[in-house]
Amino acid sequence: MRKLILNAYLLLAIAVCGQNKTIEIPLEKGEKVWSGIVNEGCNMPVVFGKTYELYGDNFGNQVQPLLLTNKGQYVWSEEPFKFVLFDNKIIISNIVGKIESGKSGKSLLEAREYVSSNFFPASGKAPDKLLFAAPQYNTWIELMYNQNQVDILKYAQNIISNGFPPGVLMIDDTWQEAYGVWNFHPGRFSNPKAMIDKLHAMGFKVMLWICPFVSPDQYQICKEISKNKGFLMQRNQPGGDYACAKQPALINWWNGFSHVLDFTNPAAVKWFDDQLNRLVKDCGVDGFKFDAGDFKYYPVDENAVSMKDVTPNEHARLFAEFGLKYPLNEYRACWKMGGQPLAQRLRDKKHNWADLRCLIPNMIIENLSGYTFSCPDLIGGGDFVSFLDNAKIDQDLIVRSAQCHALMPMMQFSAAPWRVLDSVHFSAVKKVVDLRMKFTPEILKLVENSAKTGEAIMNSLELLYPNQGYENITDQYMLGRNLIIAPMLEKDKNTRSVVLPNGKWLSDDGKTYKGGKTYQIMVPLDRLPYFNLIK
Repeated sequence: MRKLILNAYLLLAIAVCGQNKTIEIPLEKGEKVWSGIVNEGCNMPVVFGKTYELYGDNFGNQVQPLLLTNKGQYVWSEEPFKFVLFDNKIIISNIVGKIESGKSGKSLLEAREYVSSNFFPASGKAPDKLLFAAPQYNTWIELMYNQNQVDILKYAQNIISNGFPPGVLMIDDTWQEAYGVWNFHPGRFSNPKAMIDKLHAMGFKVMLWICPFVSPDQYQICKEISKNKGFLMQRNQPGGDYACAKQPALINWWNGFSHVLDFTNPAAVKWFDDQLNRLVKDCGVDGFKFDAGDFKYYPVDENAVSMKDVTPNEHARLFAEFGLKYPLNEYRACWKMGGQPLAQRLRDKKHNWADLRCLIPNMIIENLSGYTFSCPDLIGGGDFVSFLDNAKIDQDLIVRSAQCHALMPMMQFSAAPWRVLDSVHFSAVKKVVDLRMKFTPEILKLVENSAKTGEAIMNSLELLYPNQGYENITDQYMLGRNLIIAPMLEKDKNTRSVVLPNGKWLSDDGKTYKGGKTYQIMVPLDRLPYFNLIK
């Protein structure tokens, strides 16, 4: 009976995958699989029976066309594919390009080292080091849709006066006149150059939120871009080609309907480049937070067409490639950009404990996939609605979130701790920021090493201590190869278990532990437990 059920399930899985040619890759008993879908990190190792389609879907975050196993197997393709795990097989279908598969060694680490070297090698460069050297500050939660000069300067001054180190300051959406009108809004910014000069003098570097959309009511700009067909174009009829297209397509995104730049068209790239270069030259802007770029906003189908016939995935890659012009950058949606000097942020997280518990596994997949210059979104979450009413703010969650971020490659504030926290919780956040600054030299060394070698900055225990039963540990992580970090991720708890692999480990409280065991430790509100391998 069980065999009949399994066979029926297999037929269903193949049907879901599509009717095209499939490739089956056998798995050993107990062999686990990890994919390059960053937002699915909290569901890995990959669940058997769940189908994933990479064509046209980036799951809100970065994706690599990659599968790895803890027995050294790998799968890579330059094009998207669909896959499902079933009956001790990886079943791959909807194959667009060549599937590269094989085995390198007997562990996740050996397979990862092989694919990094062969499919997404390190570029030798890293993003601007200030992204790692100090906390980042994003104005989104504090100002939301009212980004303005007075309050931005006030926010920056409060960072300094409350004892936080200056770092990268990101000015978020609505600093601009309109989408595509990339000028500081004259009603909210009286002198943007003077504002940025002042922020520089305070020790900050300044990034602006930007996206590839242009509001359709911006007639003159749309006319200028359209004369060279710089947008995804609307097909004039089903099956109509690019040459016949006359009007730009309307794309539905989270802020309504807009035209989207076609990055296969050099004219669109030049127009966008001109806008950003002007902001750098005239206002002193240091870099840009490149938002959107999700595959679904490039629906190359019967309704839209681009200059070059490419997949939605490739459109996203070209948008990300554009950001390489700026050492100070940030992306959330990417395809095949592992090993490149781009800061990669997790998608927005909600202000709750479930999303907090997804930070570590998702960040591990970012690093596993070659997106090593990674940021775990905003401390406490990016859901601004949760911060409108102070009664809804979970102060413990903000502290534990800050602790979880603190020894990751990057940490980013938005909600102002001095506004949303009482003195006890504020003190706990200040303590962990001071800890971050203590480890900054080590983090910068790891960044430099990753730029040269492609090695991950943040690792799982399974990666560095393979085949020892650690594949499902997702509530602790390693910074580099010698430091285990075990933040508290549960509400209303002050104890947790910590798994320490073989070796001798020195904890943050000065105690020495023998590895190869699991320990119960106390984690009061102001403690971030970490363990340094000393032997």
